[in-house]
Parts: sequence; C-alpha cells; structure tokens
Amino acid sequence: MTFRAPVSEYEFLLNHVVGYDAIPATGRFAEATSDVVSAILNEAGKMCGEVMAPLQRNGDLTPAYLENGVLRTSPGFGDGFRAIAEGGWIGMSAPEDHGGMGLPLTVATAVNEMMAGACLSLQLAPLMSQGQIEALEHHASDAIKDLYLPKLISGEWSGTMNLTEPQAGSDVGALSSKAVPNGDGTYAVSGQKIFISWGDNDFCGNICHLVLARLPDGVPGTKGISLFLVPKLLPDADGNPGKANGLKVVSLEHKMGLHGSPTCVMQYDGATGWLVGEEHGGMAAMFTMMNNARLGVGGQGVGAGEGAYQHALAYALERKQGRTASGFIADHADVRRMLMEMKADLFASRAILLACAQAIDMQTATGDSGWAERAAFLTPIAKAFGTDTGIRVSETGVQVHGGMGFIEESGAAQYCRDVRVTAIYEGTNGIQSMDLVARKMMDGGEMAFGLIDEIEEQAERARATHPNMAESVWQACESLREATEWLVSQQDMQDRFAGSVPYLRAFARVLGGHYHLAAAMADQGGPREKLARFYITRMLPEHASLLAHAQAGAAGTFALSLEELAG
Repeated sequence: MTFRAPVSEYEFLLNHVVGYDAIPATGRFAEATSDVVSAILNEAGKMCGEVMAPLQRNGDLTPAYLENGVLRTSPGFGDGFRAIAEGGWIGMSAPEDHGGMGLPLTVATAVNEMMAGACLSLQLAPLMSQGQIEALEHHASDAIKDLYLPKLISGEWSGTMNLTEPQAGSDVGALSSKAVPNGDGTYAVSGQKIFISWGDNDFCGNICHLVLARLPDGVPGTKGISLFLVPKLLPDADGNPGKANGLKVVSLEHKMGLHGSPTCVMQYDGATGWLVGEEHGGMAAMFTMMNNARLGVGGQGVGAGEGAYQHALAYALERKQGRTASGFIADHADVRRMLMEMKADLFASRAILLACAQAIDMQTATGDSGWAERAAFLTPIAKAFGTDTGIRVSETGVQVHGGMGFIEESGAAQYCRDVRVTAIYEGTNGIQSMDLVARKMMDGGEMAFGLIDEIEEQAERARATHPNMAESVWQACESLREATEWLVSQQDMQDRFAGSVPYLRAFARVLGGHYHLAAAMADQGGPREKLARFYITRMLPEHASLLAHAQAGAAGTFALSLEELAG
C-alpha cells in the first residue's frame, strides 16, 4: 500500500498550533530546533513510505505463526524492524548516555504516528521496546540499565510488557503469577500471561519481558505486585544471549486484525528474573511505561486513521460513478462530507496528542509539576479520542469505498480490523474516561478549568479575525465549564462514571475546536482555515448532546434490571 507521511501537517502543528518553540527554549532540548525537527520528520517520513508501507498487506495476508515452537514473523518484517533500528527510531527520546537520541517525546510521538500509518502491526514492536526503555530508565538498577538499555535502544534486543492473565484483565490486582527469591539476587518467576504483543520474534537476538508477579509476602491487590525483567535468553558473563530461560510461547491468538503482530500466550516456569524498582512497587514502575504507552496508542489510532484516509481519498479520486464536476466520486456531496470529517478529526486528535507530548517534555525539561498535571489530564483524552478517531475514520474509509470496501482485496477493511484493538489495550477507553472524571478530578477540576480558561482566552483573541468561529468555540467552552462544575459536585461515582465517556468525547471536541481555531488564525485564507470552519460549524456542535448525556446521571443507565436487559 502506498503511504505519504504527513510531515507538512506535523510541521504546521508544531510551529503554529501547539507551541513547540517552548521546548527548544529549555536547556534540556536546546538542540531540537524546528529546523532539526523538520529534517528528522522528513527522514522518518521517507522510511515510512519506502520501507514500512510496502509491508502493510504482507502482515495481514501472511501472519506470524509458530513452527515447532519457533515464531516466524511475516515476510519482510525482520528487514523492516532492522531499518527502524538502524535509523535510530527506537531510541529517539531515549537517554543519550545509553545510545539514544535524547529528542523530545513530542518528536518521537510524531514519528511513531507516521510509522503506525505506514504499518501498524510492525510499528507496535518498537513501541513496546520504547515503553520498556522508559520503565528501565526510571526504575531499574544501574547494572540492568547498563546491560539492557543499549541493546534495546539499538534494536539488537526487543522488549515487551506482561500484565494480563486469563483471570485478571483490567483488574491487574487479581493476578496470580508468583516470584520467589533464588537467594542470589534473582527470582524464579512462574505463571501465565496472555495478550502479550510481540512476545517473541525471529529477528532480535533476545526478547526482554517485563513481568508483573507477586512475591511470597506480597499482599492481595495491586499493592502487593512487583515488576521483574525476565529475558528469553539469559545473558552470559559478557552480556551476550546465553542459555534459554524457563519461559515459552504457548500459542498465538487468532485475532480480528493486526495479524502481522504476534499476540502471545506466555508461560513462565521458574524463569530467572531481576527485580525492577522496589519490592511491591511494580505498579508504580509499570505505570511509568503505561502512561507513555497510552499516548503512543493514541498515536496508533491517529496513524491508522491517516492511512485509512489516504487510502479512501486515493480511491475517491480514481473511482468514476454518477455525474460530478470532476467525474470522480470525490465530488459527490456525501463522499466529500466523509472525507472532510475524516481530515478534520485527524487534525484535532493529532493536535491533542502533540499537546500532551509537549506537556510531558516541558515537565521533563523544567521539573514544573504543573506541566506534569497537565500531561496527566490530557493523557486519557489523547488515548481515547485518538483511538476513537482512528476507528471512526477507518470505518468511514470502508464506506467511501462502497461495495469495494467490503471486499478484502481493496485493503480498506484492514485498517478497520487493525485499529479496533487500540480502544481496548493499554486501558480500555471506558477506563480512560473513568480515570478522567475520577482521579484527574481529585483537584476539584482545577486542571480542567485551567484548560477551559485557556481555550476561552484564545477565543477572545480570535474575535478580531474570526468572530463567528470564535463565538462558537467560546460558547462550547462555557457549556463544558458548566458540565465540569456539575461533574465535580457529584459525590456518587456512579453518576460520574455513567457519563464519563460522553464527557471525555465532549472535552476532546472542544479541544479540537480550540486547535482548529488556532490553525485558522495562522492560515488565514488557506486550506486549514477552511477545514477549521468545517469542523467548528459542523462537528463541534456535537458537544451539546454529549454534555447532556454526561450530566444525565446513572439512574437511567441502571433503569433496566439484568433480567429486563435479557428479556
């Protein structure tokens, strides 16, 4: 499949919408200027289009499989991963003293999203390694860092995370995997893990698993969980892969999509592991990995949506049906509506992703807790809205294709099947919304109100050049403020949770209007102003119905008994 990385879109967003210039203004990222970033994005874009995109169909049509206990990956995936590794794209934001580039996460987020648009199944492999690098950097001992980080960053070895068990899905505290001290500083890890993305491959020298397990004195629930690094092959005295560890891939899941990405059932039978972080502090260490992974998964949704949009647009510009000005279906009003909605939502969700990444970078560079709180608040919105957008856009892409969209040969359906899981893994989107209205509102809504104030301040400035659009954004923001006030006043969490999904979507809708308005101000008379007008006029009004739903409380949700639901 052909794919053109949206480099110019990212350059515009970074320079004119999300305020990237604040990042190189810090000492930490002083060398990551706009010119340097543009060069990086262009180079990454070439790799995405020339190396990764041609592998998209391979992964779907020739999935990974087990052969006598050995995992065989899709044709070309090994070469593709090596190209990613040799370009330095795994260690973009990793520490320089272990071989990384030390770039802002904002830049890594852009590159990861472009890679996801080119080939989502393959992109998931370096994304898993990046999460492990993050966790080890913050929580592992110096000895573990010195051995594992250079190899993970270079792509010589790859990383995974092992949370889920057959009886413990989103309720991680219910896990039963055990870790027993061996008396020599290592631990014997036993248990079964499921849904392990890229749990094995045939192109890396070693697979490094981060495994959650419970020590003998670990209390029930999440407070008794520890984190262990368990390699497939035990490093020898020189740090090279040695004898096999006590673990294996039991089977591969047969999935709806992402066929090129092997999802493994892992069995650990007294496998040797090393503690990462403090005893019983596994969740804190894992959340370091998961929070950035959630941002990365939001980018996967946007990337897959971009791929689906480009695929649908190309078809609409070559398919002749009915009478139109150009002769092609792209000039039918309803097809044009679909394409405009796809493009407008991708812009909004991409801007939210970058704003979240920027906040993480600013916190890293300045140590200011305000940036950390901002990033924490935006993370569930970036993850949920980014993946919802990817699902919606890829589904619309099938519709643009008409009957051919339902035919696998066209390739349109693959985007739908591949992206669907992004709303589920790394914390379902329902859990993201519950987190937003509960944990992220423990400050009484202070961060939410701060963002709302910023949106209204920009709307006030925009009245001079875009009065109608500014008024629409301002009014939507006031509605969001009122809903937030209602939300933080509710002590019954069921009332909050019942409306949490529509509340998150409404917040994202308003943020989308905010960023589209910024784009209109920066591109007066240009295509982004026209796209902003479409979004603010036709898509932003959805916030009203979403907020009405958000404030309806839980009573109606539980109105039918379980017996009546089944009746």
